[in-house]
Amino acid sequence: MKILVCISHVPDTTSKINFTNGDSEFDTNGVQFVINPNDEFGLTRAIWFQEQQGANVTVVNVGGPDTEPTLRKALAIGANEAIRINANPTDGFFVAKQLAEVIKTGGYDLVIAGRESLDYNGGMVPGMIAGILGMNFVNSCTELTIDGNNAKASREIDGGKEIVATTLPLIVGGQKGLVEEKDLRIPNMRGIMTARTKALTILEPISAASETKAVKFEKPAEKSAVKLISPDNLDELINLLHNEAKVI
Repeated sequence: MKILVCISHVPDTTSKINFTNGDSEFDTNGVQFVINPNDEFGLTRAIWFQEQQGANVTVVNVGGPDTEPTLRKALAIGANEAIRINANPTDGFFVAKQLAEVIKTGGYDLVIAGRESLDYNGGMVPGMIAGILGMNFVNSCTELTIDGNNAKASREIDGGKEIVATTLPLIVGGQKGLVEEKDLRIPNMRGIMTARTKALTILEPISAASETKAVKFEKPAEKSAVKLISPDNLDELINLLHNEAKVI
């Protein structure tokens, strides 16, 4: 079984976020980047298929040379090889077109992508890939088993979960549940050294239009100072909630 895991290169949640060029571009200076958490759950599940069922695992990313450390980390975790599509991921449609081309030419049986990325939270790329290629698709996937050409998956829905059965080739939009946080893998020294010798293929992008562009980014408004009210002064509390906070 050939598995392709789509990897997004996203800022660590502890990083301080700033913007440049009139707040139209993300400022990467001083920002630590990591594997997108939803993608890391998918990668860990793919490594499980590798160990238990002999699957070959490839990771792919759309990005410049600065994303290669993230791909190398995925190789250190256990992926067999990596692909970097040498392009700026301008929007979801552009990324989906690039990934769809890799999937089509690579003949992958299972494609695992994160349900959404931590940076823009668009949640559109896995579904777009499935639409472009006409492949089976399960989004918000929390459990996945493969038996030959058959797949069984569990996905989150409003008020519960849904169990679906389908066949390969399959695209999955994964999230926490494919594995738990305790099952995530930290690269050891052997994995890091081995990753240096694994193949990292660089592909040039196919022609694809970017359908959207960022006009301006805006940070959330800073929280106002906290007002402390004496527990004996309920009238003042009610007055502030009604007239200032306007929540009652």
